[in-house]
Amino acid sequence: MASSLLVLLDDIATVLDDVAAMTKVATRKTAGVLGDDLALNAEQVSGVRADRELPVVWAVAKGSVRNKLILVPAALAISAFLPWLVTPLLMLGGLFLCYEGFEKVWHKFFHNRHVDLAEREAHVAAVRDQEVDLLALEADKIKGAIRTDFILSAEIIVIALGTVADRTFAVQLGVLVGIAAIMTIGVYGLVAGIVKLDDVGLHLSRKANAALAASGRGIVRAAPWLMKALAIAGTAAMFLVGGGILTHGVHAVDEWIRDAAVDAATIPGVGEVLGALTPMLINAGVGIVAGGLVVLLLGLVRRLRGGSQQASG
Repeated sequence: MASSLLVLLDDIATVLDDVAAMTKVATRKTAGVLGDDLALNAEQVSGVRADRELPVVWAVAKGSVRNKLILVPAALAISAFLPWLVTPLLMLGGLFLCYEGFEKVWHKFFHNRHVDLAEREAHVAAVRDQEVDLLALEADKIKGAIRTDFILSAEIIVIALGTVADRTFAVQLGVLVGIAAIMTIGVYGLVAGIVKLDDVGLHLSRKANAALAASGRGIVRAAPWLMKALAIAGTAAMFLVGGGILTHGVHAVDEWIRDAAVDAATIPGVGEVLGALTPMLINAGVGIVAGGLVVLLLGLVRRLRGGSQQASG
């Protein structure tokens, strides 16, 4: 019995050692998507009243944890029993990200400004009203952030699973759980810090120390620009990540992008920069086109449904 216990402990130690090593590999491979996740979620939870920012981030973080509780077992099950389903599911997720990004851009430049102004005034009035249920008011924002988190989390978990596809189930489970914990705590900890940056600056600006007060005022002035930059980065990340998922899902396109990057890297003087930018630019282009097509298709479907309802009425 004692020898069996020692064998069991040795097995557990070996598994933990493998998990630690492979989690480091998986973390490196998913670092780029984690950066997109940070930008997207910071942009998603911005624009709420100051005393509601952390509760909204916390609500999204809890939704992210629920996402992981669904995604980790689902990824393991699909990998074990339906491995062919991984790529189509990722492609659907990529299309959704492209659609969300294009819809944001379209709304920004082509949506009725009078409607936007009315919505903004209604939002400001509601925020000022202390009797309003602010959790209900920000429900759409929270749901949107959780949807985005679900898709990005799915991609990260699938990438992580790919690094340990030939390992035992215990190692796969340990790596996925480790990655899920790291990304949730890391991303939402940073998001919380970013959305409260202006409060930190305000606190420092009231200090007696001149240097601290000056740095605080600088932070307060910079915070809105940081949030605007994150909004732009978040939208761009939707096209980059979504387009990247779509191109990686088609082997011939993925190979062509790699060849294009290699060819660009051979150009004298600017080869290294072009080699790095080429895949990103192609993925972004694919993401924009795909998002536009989905928005166009959904618009046509809505018009057809509206026309059929009017005809039947």
